[in-house]
Amino acid sequence: VQLVESGGGLVQPGGSLRLSCVGEGSVFRSFTMAWYRQGSGSEREFVASITGREAPKYAESVKDRFTISRDNPKTLFLQMNSLKPEDTAVYYCSYTDYKQWWGQGTQVTVSS
Repeated sequence: VQLVESGGGLVQPGGSLRLSCVGEGSVFRSFTMAWYRQGSGSEREFVASITGREAPKYAESVKDRFTISRDNPKTLFLQMNSLKPEDTAVYYCSYTDYKQWWGQGTQVTVSS
């Protein structure tokens, strides 16, 4: 499995960005795809996940601002609205079957 993220960039506080992740290989809807992030000097943290037809899950810090969606089994999105400086991080896509696979990450910087 290979995962490729895109869509990061520099945005002002209050702005929006949409991240994308495309999976290659054996990627199935019934398994979980998720977004994590890692800020400078911080540990990687969970942002949001989606599994099959279950309701998405979100970290409290992003609930009501971020929306995770899965257009098809292999394409994952993260719509990020009302961005805050504390959302600045490298955002990683992951897919979990018998192991957790990771993308290379995409930088999101929220700054005026």
